[in-house]
Amino acid sequence: MDELSVVRVVPNQTEAEILCGLLRQAGITCMYRVTNHGAGAADGLAVGVPQEIIVREEDAPAARELLGD
Repeated sequence: MDELSVVRVVPNQTEAEILCGLLRQAGITCMYRVTNHGAGAADGLAVGVPQEIIVREEDAPAARELLGD
């Protein structure tokens, strides 16, 4: 099983989708999820709450470089 790494936390789902799109165009598989801080906000909806962008650990350095970290 691949280890996962959080490469960025963004303020909302829209920004997470945009950045994951950039990563995917570069061939980096990614996903995003609500952070623990955002869980339960907005009655459980994921809109407008912090999101973690997650990639395979082996892809983390390239993802961080692409995202400007």
